[in-house]
Formats: sequence, structure tokens, C-alpha cells
Amino acid sequence: MYLNKALVYGNLTRDPEIKALPSGTQVTSFALATTRTWKNKDGQKQEDTQFHNCVAFGPLAKTIGQYMKKGRGMFVEGRIQTRSWDAPDGQKKYRTEIVVEGFQFGPGGPGGTGGGAPAVGGSSQPEQAEPSAPVLDTIQYPQEDINPDDIPF
Repeated sequence: MYLNKALVYGNLTRDPEIKALPSGTQVTSFALATTRTWKNKDGQKQEDTQFHNCVAFGPLAKTIGQYMKKGRGMFVEGRIQTRSWDAPDGQKKYRTEIVVEGFQFGPGGPGGTGGGAPAVGGSSQPEQAEPSAPVLDTIQYPQEDINPDDIPF
């Protein structure tokens, strides 16, 4: 059995670019940046930023192109694919990208208001985040004692 799965959370490096295939299917391409930080043996902070090319098709492409903008956080789930083509100068070119199969808006959500929206799969309409419950000043806990012998497992 083989597995080809990519899970990436990062920030968009540019606004998504929307195009259409000759068949009419929408295609959106964008890139996500992820940064790894660590301390070296001298205790100095080090950073390494990686850029991940992504492509989405159909309803996912439409939603991403409509709601996502440069700098926004985004969680992407998909598969890794490398494609090749011959450049006009005769050289063979390669591009490795994540083909998006699902995604989730990062903090700020699709409309720029707080909280992220739920994950989006193949639906054509983004789901609306539920309104948050009011914050309680105090939480009332029951005063009864729990006897471990009363727990059925």
C-alpha cells in the first residue's frame, strides 16, 4: 500500500491566481510559506522558510480564489504531484505542487472576522462559522463528590 498525503499550514505568499481549463473547470494556483524555527548549538535562533506550490480545481478553486488573500493563514490537505513540460528554449521544466483535496481557512476566516471556518471539501459554498457562545464570568461546578466505584468502566 502506498500513501501520498500532504498536510500544510502556512501563509499565502500572493493572491490566488484563478484560471479556467478548456473544459471550463476552474483552476486556482497559489503558494504557502511555512517557517521552521530552532536554536543552533550556540543558542542563536535560526529560521528556515519553505514555499509550497498549490493548485486546486473545481469548487475548491472557486472558494479559495474568492475568499483567500495574500498573507492569510490556510491549512491545506492534498497530494504531492510533479508535472513536467518542455520550455520554449528546449529545456525540460519540472514543478512539484500540492493538489488540494480539502482546506480550512486560517484565523480571521473567510470574511476577515475572528475565528476560522470549518474545513471545506468538495462543496461549492463555504460553510458559515457558528456564532460563539457568550463568555461566562464564573463557572458553576456541582458540589457532589464522585466515587470511583460508581464509574461503570
